[in-house]
Amino acid sequence: MGEPDGDILTLDELAVYLKAGKRTIYRLAAGGEIPAFKLGGTWRFSRSDIESWIKQQSAGSPERATNKASNKASNKADWK
Repeated sequence: MGEPDGDILTLDELAVYLKAGKRTIYRLAAGGEIPAFKLGGTWRFSRSDIESWIKQQSAGSPERATNKASNKASNKADWK
């Protein structure tokens, strides 16, 4: 399978594009955490929607960063 080059990506192509596991992409799509739609029972992704989603994830809100930091602290406390 080569580089994804269309406007609509399959799950496999998006996994290559994001350098992520197919199971991770599937979980994000099924959970509504990443922009996706189903076509004939299989997930499809708009390249432009994914690029916008990436920018939103990269920008992050201060609230999100705070939640991540508190979750990490909480997780570390659980391991002690």
